[in-house]
Order: sequence, then structure tokens, then C-alpha cells
Amino acid sequence: MIIYNFAAAVLYCGFFLALGAAFVQLAGLFSPAAPDAEHCGPPRRDLSPARLGAPCILALAGLLTLDALILFHAFAAQDFIVEYVAGYSDSTLPAAYRVTAFWAGQPGSLLFWAWAVSLSGALFVLLPTYKKLCVRTQAGFCLFFTGITAFFLLILAEWNNPFALLDFVPEDGRGLNPLLQNPGMVLHPPLLFLGYGGFVVPGCLALAQSAGAGKAGEPEIREAYWGDTARPFILAAWALLTAGIVLGAWWAYMELGWGGYWAWDPVENASLLPWLISSAYLHTSVIGRKRGKLRRTNVFLMCLTTVSAFFAAYLVRSGVVQSLHAFSDEGVGLPLLVFTLVFLYLAGAAALCTESKDTRPLEDLSSKEGLLLFVAWLLSAVAAVILIATLWPVIIDALIALSAHLPAFVAGRLPQTPMGLEASFYNRACLPLLALPALLLLVCPGRKWKLSPGASGFTRPRLFYAVLAAAAGLGTTLSFAGIQQPVALAAAACAAAGTAGILLHLFTGPRPASLPAAHGAHVGLLLMTLGVALSGPYQQKYTLTLGRGETGKAGQYRVTVRELYEGESRIGADGRPGYRFVEAELRIAADDGTPLGTLSPQRRRYAKFEQQSFAEAVTLFGPGNELYAVLLGIDEMKASLSFNVNPLVNWIWFGGILMCVFPVAGLVMKRAAGRPAGRGAPGGAREGGMGLKAGVSNHQGSCDEDDTGEAEETRETTVRT
Repeated sequence: MIIYNFAAAVLYCGFFLALGAAFVQLAGLFSPAAPDAEHCGPPRRDLSPARLGAPCILALAGLLTLDALILFHAFAAQDFIVEYVAGYSDSTLPAAYRVTAFWAGQPGSLLFWAWAVSLSGALFVLLPTYKKLCVRTQAGFCLFFTGITAFFLLILAEWNNPFALLDFVPEDGRGLNPLLQNPGMVLHPPLLFLGYGGFVVPGCLALAQSAGAGKAGEPEIREAYWGDTARPFILAAWALLTAGIVLGAWWAYMELGWGGYWAWDPVENASLLPWLISSAYLHTSVIGRKRGKLRRTNVFLMCLTTVSAFFAAYLVRSGVVQSLHAFSDEGVGLPLLVFTLVFLYLAGAAALCTESKDTRPLEDLSSKEGLLLFVAWLLSAVAAVILIATLWPVIIDALIALSAHLPAFVAGRLPQTPMGLEASFYNRACLPLLALPALLLLVCPGRKWKLSPGASGFTRPRLFYAVLAAAAGLGTTLSFAGIQQPVALAAAACAAAGTAGILLHLFTGPRPASLPAAHGAHVGLLLMTLGVALSGPYQQKYTLTLGRGETGKAGQYRVTVRELYEGESRIGADGRPGYRFVEAELRIAADDGTPLGTLSPQRRRYAKFEQQSFAEAVTLFGPGNELYAVLLGIDEMKASLSFNVNPLVNWIWFGGILMCVFPVAGLVMKRAAGRPAGRGAPGGAREGGMGLKAGVSNHQGSCDEDDTGEAEETRETTVRT
């Protein structure tokens, strides 16, 4: 008990430390005696706020690491006097899933999120790039970062303490939800939280640098632009968030037993919002780095990414929307909403404070610059549609409450009970928009930044026309093959042709492309688009009832029941019952009788959840069609079986892997080659303060290959002191 009381006290100590550090940084920023404000590099040897900020961030990371280790120990030791451990674990839980139980509930998941935030901040302040920032920017970063950490610690200490103790020691815990006892759940939530936490660093840095930029009467400051400094964190966080979303879709596909992977659940949508906004930033940042434009937009989008992560927490933990995956309110809904609104205000203020002296107008929409901007607005529009649709029950509920003050023709059309929008709405509204990037990737890789009258606008016109012809030919072929839905047909044809076009740009150009990481990520996106376009609308469903030795057909597959089993799984050396199961052993063959494999779907009843049975789906892997089998039940020695034939579904997982691996691999390769992630001039000016653009560097995002012969289009500006 003492150790858990100590851990709870650590939360309060961390909160007061973070709050005190934030006030110290704030006082230092507004102090009239701040001679070091414009000094760049390591702070001088004094007790300046910036000098104290980094040790405080490191101390907070240490305190949260200590608390995380204590909670891990509580689950490993099955110490059921801890209320959280008793609520999400029991004596039959396998050791591997005791780790999963850490983030199965609201207190543990918030602790892990806060831990991820603290670790990302600690890593940043230890890097040389942080030490090269100006003292004012360091102080501003520490102010915002410790403020966010203080908020997390306050939530944990006051409303969601994971170390709360019971008045007695129960004989056993309530157990972990069987749906969470899946390998995907070991990694899916941590990857999301690590992604959310990683975006806090660039968000705070953008706020700090923008808030301290361009003040009248102050000298211009020489320091690296925040987008270059935080670039490794941005790409790593984006890759981690992508991995978490894809892994969550795979978990839903394998564990929920319905044969799909995305149900547009409010919690799923909440994780998609930061990904869409950060992806929009990745595209506008290319314009900022290459052309010196959209400085305010970049600051706002990065801060909005951080805000959307907090808003995702509000949706999941406030009870404002109903979801299979959501937590109850437990008093944290209002604080999360207020904090989200405050940070949103700061994001807008920071964007307005950002100066850009580059007044050149944006290029034509059909140029590479225009297409990049169009992609960013497209992703932002999808995020807005998903946000409004997710909050639709809340909006209707508010309108019902105000119906007495609304016009009669509006009040009369309101439903009696607010209900969420169905998945069919999201499919109709979002899928066509999300298919557009596949079309744009036919054009973007070879498009020029600046169009000239009478020119084709492409660096390699023949390759573009060949890719366009390939897309038309593939579309015709797929149409004759039975793919008739317009969105699916266009998305599949453009994805396949776009993949070929990017690979040709990458390997057959006049010189090696400078952006293999971005091209690899886009190939992954196209492969995912191809999988989604065909696996959803052209999924085939079959239901069979077969006895032992009987054969049925599921599309092009012949299914034979070889045996039916009933048994029990026991845990540990003492043989404690884990779950009871029924199982059907199936032999799968092709139409011509060629054996393809054996599947053994199960139906389980867990010891702590006897009132409900859980399906264990199994799949017969295939690069084309995949057979997905679920045992619905066994009655009178006959098995009721559900089968889905999912075309190209595995391309989704393969494409997702490419999207996660290539951004990180690009950073690793550049570091191994001895080149920094941002190639701006040493000591390059802050964008917000001087309106200068960073040197041309390794861009991320769509349409970002350097154009041969276009070096003269990019103006390089030197810092004037």
C-alpha cells in the first residue's frame, strides 16, 4: 500500500513541479530584465528561466516513468488492492495481456499518454537542436510544454488516479475484456498515444517561436525554423499515429468478427482527425520550405494537430458521444473541453503573430504548389466533415433544447431523439474525397512548381501521358471485369497507375529522386486506396450450416467440416480455467478440388464473461482474395458458419506498413549519411521573425520531388544582421 500512496503523491508532486516551472517561464518571458532573450545556443551559466526549464522537463519525465513502472508492477504482481488493477485484470489473465491491461481503462491510458508526452519532451531538450534555440524560444517551449504536462497530471491526480486503493483486497479481479485480449491491442493504443505525444513537441515549439517573433523594436533573431528543428518529431509522430490507426483497423478486422475494418465509430473518427490535419500540414510545409509561403498556415495546422489530439481525448472520455470504445465521463469531460478551447485560442493567436514578408502570390492551382495546397484543403475538408458528422447527435440535441426559439419549419423537422449518423453517410461523403489523392498522384510527381506559357507543365511529359493512358486502360479493364461503382473504379485504376508512375519517377529519372521516403509513403497510400476501393464494396458474404463431413461453397472456395470440437483452455501450472470454446475444423479447397489449407474458427466463453460468447475469426491469406471465416455457433452437431471473401484486403495492411516505415527510414538514412533532417542554412532566420524561408530541403508530402532544371525558381535568401 505504501508504494501506491507514494505513486499517487508523485502525481501531485509532478503537477506542482510542472505548474511552478510554467509560472517561472512565464515570469521570465515578461520580465523587463531579460538580457539573454536574443541569445542563441546553450543558456549562459545563470538561473535564467530557460536554464531551469529543461531540467524540469527531464524531472517530469522521470516522475511519470516511475509511476508507469509502479503501475506495471501492480499488474504483473496482480495486486488487486489497487482499484484499477482489480477492474481490468484477474488471476486467469495471461502474462502477455497484463501489459495490455495498463491502458485498458481511462486512468491507465491517460497515464500512458502523459508518459509519452513527457518522454518526447525529455528527448527533445536533450538534443543539440534544442540547445541551439534562442533563450526566449526555449523559455516559451518550456512554458507551453510544462503547462500541458501539468494539465495531464492534474487530471490524473484529481479525477483519474490509477493508484486509488480499495478498502479490502478482493480474491480476484473483474478481468480484462476479451476483445482486448488480442495481439493488436498490445500495440494499437500505445502507438496512438506515442503519436499524440510526439506532436506536442512541434506544437509547443511552433507556439513558442511564433509568440516571440516579430516584436516591434526588438532585434531580429537568428535561429533555426521550428519546422526544421521539430521535423524528426513530426515525421516520427505521424508514422506512429499511422501505425496505430492501421493496427486498430486490423484489430477490428480480426477480433470483432464482422469482416470489416472501419465502422466510422466516434472513437475511430477521433483518432483520424489528428492524422488528417497533420497530413495537411505535411503538404503545406513543403510549400513553406520550398517556396517560403504559408507560414501562418503551417503554424496553425501544427498547433491544430495538437488541439485535435486533445479533442479526441474529450470525445473518448467525456461521454458526449456513444461508442463501443468510449469511456465514461468520470468528471474529466469539462476540463478537457476547456483545455482544448484554450489551446485552440493559442493556436489561432500564434498563427496571427507569425509574420511572413514573402508577399508573392500563390501559383496557379494546376502547378505543383497549387496541387499541394489543394491536397491540404482536401484533407482539412474531410476532417471537418468527419468532425461534424461525429458530433451530429450533440448538435441535434442542442437544437432540440433550443427548439422553442427556432423557426417553426426548423423545429418541426428535428428528430425526437438524437441519433448518430450511419456508416453509409460517411462512405458517401468521405470516400469520394479520400479517393481524390489517388487521382492527384497521377499528376503531382512530375508537375513543375511554376508554369510557363506554352509549356506542358511537366518535367517528363511522356511519362505523365503514359501513366494517364495506363489509368484509362486499367479503368476500362476493371469495368469489363465487373467493377462498376464509379468511386471504386476510379480509385482502383488511379491507384494502380499512380503506383507504377511513382516507381518509374523514382528509378528511371535523369537523376536519383531526392525523396524516396515520400515516394515510398505515397506508394503505401495508393496500395491502401486500392485495397479499400475493392475490399469494401465488392466483399462477398456467405452463411453455411454444415455437419461433420459435409461440404458447402463460399464463392470460389469449397468448405468441408472435418471435425467439431468442444474444450477448455486452462491458464498456469495450477490449471485455472481461462475460457471454454467450441471449434470447427474446416478444410478449404478450390473449385477444382485443389487443397488450399485448414481453418479452425472458434467461439469462446471466458470465465469472467460467461454471459457473452466471443468469436475468434480466422483467415486464409491471399494476395488477391482472402477468405474470412467466423463460427456463429454449433447446434445439434451442425456448425453455423459465416464467410466473407475480401478482395485485396491485405494490400491495406501492406500499404499501411510502407506508410509507417518510409518516413522513419528516410530520417535514419539522412542521419546515417551525415546530413541533418532540415538543410536550412546554419543559423537560418526564424520564419516568423524575419519572413525568410529555409533552404531547400528534403520535403515530405504529396508531389514533392525536386524538379530537374527548376533550381532557378527557388530564391535563396541570406540572413542580414
